[in-house]
Amino acid sequence: MKHVLPLTATALLLAGCVSAPEARAPVRQPAPVERKAAPLPTRTVIVTRGLEGVIGKDANALKRVFGEPRLDVIEVYGRKLQFVGKPCILDVFLYPERKGGREVATYVDARRSDGTAVDRAACIEGLLNR
Repeated sequence: MKHVLPLTATALLLAGCVSAPEARAPVRQPAPVERKAAPLPTRTVIVTRGLEGVIGKDANALKRVFGEPRLDVIEVYGRKLQFVGKPCILDVFLYPERKGGREVATYVDARRSDGTAVDRAACIEGLLNR
């Protein structure tokens, strides 16, 4: 019993040193943010003088005008037709007008067989007059 009294007194002293847990305000979770993907930009078709007969045409229309292409390359998002003649090599790039739409010519590149750049409109005119 003589050990019980000091232990009880020590326990009471220590109990007075303990404070009650702090009351904390509940943490509010932020509201979820709704994220929307930005719309894809529309393709801008730049028509320059002399390219009107090509830009906006589909593959069948281009084949009727220039004949069978030397290359017909199907790409992931589009298609490339290559027409060759004495004056130049014409690459026509076709992409869908809209998702799931028909592919139309949106860009034209022209060069000589040695790789030298050629005026695109002059190349088209040269291939039409062959």
